[in-house]
Amino acid sequence: MNLSTLDISVFVLYVIGLIGVAWWVSRSKAGHETNTNDYFLAGNSLPWWAIGASLIAANISAEQIIGMSGSGYKIGLAIASYEWMAAITLIIVGKYFLPIFLQRNIYTMPQFLEQRYDHRVRMIMAIFWLGVYVFVNLTAVLWLGALAINTITGVDMMYGMIFLGLFSLAYSLYGGLKAVALTDIIQVVLLVFGGLFLSYMALDLIGAGQGIVAGFDTLTTQLPEKFDMILSPESEHYADLPGLSVLIGGMWIMNLSYWGFNQYIIQRTLAAKSVAEGQKGIAFAAFLKLLMPIIVVLPGIAAVMIVPDLDKPDQAYPHLMNIMPAGLKGLVFAALVAAIVSSLASMTNSVSTIFTMDIYADKRPGRSQHHYVFVGRIVSFLALIIAMLTAKPLLGQFDQAFQYIQEFTGFFTPGIVALFLLGMFWKKTTANGGLTAAIGSAVLSLVFKLLWPELPFMDRVGLVFILCVVLAIIVSLAEKRGEHVNAVNLDDVDFKTTSGFNLATLGVCLILAALYITWW
Repeated sequence: MNLSTLDISVFVLYVIGLIGVAWWVSRSKAGHETNTNDYFLAGNSLPWWAIGASLIAANISAEQIIGMSGSGYKIGLAIASYEWMAAITLIIVGKYFLPIFLQRNIYTMPQFLEQRYDHRVRMIMAIFWLGVYVFVNLTAVLWLGALAINTITGVDMMYGMIFLGLFSLAYSLYGGLKAVALTDIIQVVLLVFGGLFLSYMALDLIGAGQGIVAGFDTLTTQLPEKFDMILSPESEHYADLPGLSVLIGGMWIMNLSYWGFNQYIIQRTLAAKSVAEGQKGIAFAAFLKLLMPIIVVLPGIAAVMIVPDLDKPDQAYPHLMNIMPAGLKGLVFAALVAAIVSSLASMTNSVSTIFTMDIYADKRPGRSQHHYVFVGRIVSFLALIIAMLTAKPLLGQFDQAFQYIQEFTGFFTPGIVALFLLGMFWKKTTANGGLTAAIGSAVLSLVFKLLWPELPFMDRVGLVFILCVVLAIIVSLAEKRGEHVNAVNLDDVDFKTTSGFNLATLGVCLILAALYITWW
């Protein structure tokens, strides 16, 4: 498939416009030198709409658009549980986690771990997250993004990755988080409207021009197995999404880790003007998450009827773009690239934040603010170079990259969630107890993977989490230190939320209940 001149023109205008807006919002006031708070936390000035949009833009990338569409093609609507359960997870993060983090004025998640535990925990987790972000997250976004560009335009994969990397650096390297977050509203508008229009075109095509209702009716009638939200043990995909575990099991652990303790996600809420502003942004993001399956999963299901003989499921979304008319195809292509580069920018900014504030500043204290910002920019650039070089060896052989990423991260997330939850809500958790949970997670996950391979990975995540909590409690009690000297005093944290946030919570719960009752 080739883009027409009109498509290319639309795309070029988007690229130039986004870079121009990013540089405009990144300008400094006369006489003000950009410091680490400006660069890494946008000067704690982000409004709710920027926080909500940026949360979604950082999250929805090639990993979701290409990967989840591919899983929709192969598995069906059940994969949407990752999106829909994330909505309620966001509400929990906003009410119970964000007030604790903002009270401590932190830059990074490892910084919180030092405040709560000790320096060892901070360094171990900082190094761990740097490895995951560079070799798992960045590589996945670059590889899947380049795959999409290759399918749509025929551009070589390596050239596609180079373009994506340079584009993300062009609008984010100078301005940092402020440039990323304030331009993400543009990215999300493109993503939502471009994705909705692609879904509309696919359903209208299936409905033989009779509209989306007729198309959706045809889709559900001819492919009823693709609309089971809770898979039975007899399903060939049960190992990926094991029944009720998506509602009451391991998916909670995956989502809490991703939305609550993941630096490149939580960083934009750490940059909020206030707790209330951050919570409004999180509520906004929760409602957008409810909408995402229409954009990232439904096209994959529709592709089963439109292009049924694909070599790989991850080719579903790019192939669907063939049905778009000239001009609008360029707009949807721009929306796809917008999602990719916004995630790249968010990840590289978070990599530079963790490296600079948790590792470099610890080894080289007392340097100027300008120096630390310069180091952060260099790290962003190097992280992308490393990810480009390792993307193909790490991901080239997988046909469902989204599922691969979930299973890989599932080795570590149980311990991370145990480490944070016990650190926030149980005062007797010691540093050794927390480290036992974090390290034990990988060991226990590997043991279960080897000795109980038929256990669905999501069930494994839930089981390992329980064991990690037990291990942390045993080790902490065995040390007989009582309440940790750095324990979080919950009496000092204000967990009260506004009536608007409470109404948003009710709305999200009711919509989720309706969705699962309908597609059970």
